Amino acid sequence: MLTSRDASSLVVDRLCDQAKGQNVAVTCFYFDFADRKEQSAVSILGSLLRQIVGGLERIPEEISRAFQEEKNAIGRRGLRLPDIVKMLQAITSSLRTFVCIDALDECAVLDRVKLLNSLQQILQKSPGTRIFIIGRPHIRAEIERLLAGRVASVSVSPRKGDIIGYLHARLGEDPTPHAMNKDLEADILKKIPEKMSEMYVGAVIQGISPYTIR
Repeated sequence: MLTSRDASSLVVDRLCDQAKGQNVAVTCFYFDFADRKEQSAVSILGSLLRQIVGGLERIPEEISRAFQEEKNAIGRRGLRLPDIVKMLQAITSSLRTFVCIDALDECAVLDRVKLLNSLQQILQKSPGTRIFIIGRPHIRAEIERLLAGRVASVSVSPRKGDIIGYLHARLGEDPTPHAMNKDLEADILKKIPEKMSEMYVGAVIQGISPYTIR
C-alpha cells in the first residue's frame, strides 16, 4: 500500500536521478505530527536552505556572511524567517530548484500559513522553482489560495482491496500469531480500511511538469 511518504520518496528519487550532472537542487521535508512543536516555518525553510547550500561547490558570499554575522551576534538569536526567505530567493533565482513537502497537513496551522506565504515569496523571485506537496484534502483550498500560481492537483484514494492485502501481509509477519484471535483479526481487517482517507497531491508547476527536468 502506497503511503504519502512512499509517494514523496518516489518523486524525490526520480528528481534526484534526473538532476545528476545538472545545475539542479532537489530538497525535501517530511512532516511528522509527533515533532510538530519542532517544525516551525523557520526550521522547515532552514532545513531546505541547508540542503541546497550543502550541495553547492561554493557557498555564495551573501549566505556565508549572513551565517557569520549570526554566529558572532550577541545572544545568537538565530536567523529570522525573512532572512532565510531572502537567502532562498537569492540562491534559487540562479539555480533550478525542486521542493518536495510531505504531509503538510501535519504542520500547525499558523506555521503552515507562514510556510506557504514564504514559498510564494520565493516563487515570485525564482520562476524556475517547482514545488510538490502531499497532504490531506482539507488543506487543498489553502494551498491553492496562498500559492497563487499555476497549481495542478489530484486526489488519490487507496483501494480497499489493496489495504486489505497489505494488512494480511503484515499480520502474516506477526512473530506471535497465536496472541491474536480470529475475531480481533476480522475487526482489524474491517475497521482500518473504513478509516483510510484520500490523499491530496498538489504541485506548483508554473508552466512545466513537476516530474521532468528539462
